[in-house]
Amino acid sequence: MKYRRNDAKAYAREHLRGIWAAALTPFTPELRLDYVGWRRNLRYWYRDLGVAGIFVNGKQGEFYAMTNEERKRTAEAAVAEKAGGVMVSCSDQSLDTVLELARHAQAIGADYIVVHTPLLYFGAHTADTLFNYYRRVAEAVEIGVVLWNQPPDCGYLLEAEVCLRIAELPNVVAIKYSVPRETYARLSRMAGERLIVSTSNEEEWLDNIVELGWQVYLCSTPPYLLQTALDRRMHEYTQLAFQGEVAQARRIRDSLDPVRQALKTSRPQGKAAAHQKYWQELLGQAGGTVRAPLLELTGEEKAATRAAFEACGLRIKESTQERTAA
Repeated sequence: MKYRRNDAKAYAREHLRGIWAAALTPFTPELRLDYVGWRRNLRYWYRDLGVAGIFVNGKQGEFYAMTNEERKRTAEAAVAEKAGGVMVSCSDQSLDTVLELARHAQAIGADYIVVHTPLLYFGAHTADTLFNYYRRVAEAVEIGVVLWNQPPDCGYLLEAEVCLRIAELPNVVAIKYSVPRETYARLSRMAGERLIVSTSNEEEWLDNIVELGWQVYLCSTPPYLLQTALDRRMHEYTQLAFQGEVAQARRIRDSLDPVRQALKTSRPQGKAAAHQKYWQELLGQAGGTVRAPLLELTGEEKAATRAAFEACGLRIKESTQERTAA
């Protein structure tokens, strides 16, 4: 461990910074874990894209369709390959599974774990229930714990006051708060130094740096879908914003609008994972198949996605002039 429980908040304040990407998990056509492709993606994200950290085994990564052993293996590879931070999702409906994965993440040298608010039925999502759930997790490990609340998925909002009560636990360090901007802005202003607040909306990231003083993008797939090794505009506008060069950062941020629109408009309803994996393949990354119950893209949907990709203006190779100059 790089730190102990009582030092977790200070460690996160110093190190949980920049762009953290939520990984999609590549599977082979036979639906096995594509371990070789996974490690190749990790090296590319860290080294070529300059991503500060990777969020492993989240919902984007289809953790719910993976065995515990597969989840452990992907986490181990991320730690082995890392040139930046590793945050491991231990989310599960079984608290025993959450604790098993949390202890494993700590043992292999991950930087943080993240745990989604659990599905709770018959109105059980009281402040006491949620506090004690996270208390059980936080007390079982030394590693920093990141909260994660996405109301459409779990069915309830983790209220700001409850977030701050949970943040009294010494190794609860941050929250991925997938809520409207006015909601996460309120928590951010209330939290101060007690809790690092972030969300997954890339289009709001720059404004959150400037207006809310945010230090981390935590996290979804844009860091490796909107960028290439030759076209790192998300990285560029982030660094400019951190340096106070806001006008230039906005120009670069806005220049990505055609790429954002290409992603959005070509994505079939209900097929986000399959669509993003195919976009990865168009970028030369390992994408692969999705596991049931998710659906694959049809041939027509792939053709539409390819056409949008080719027209979006994202640079994937050097121009003739650049090669000549080199």
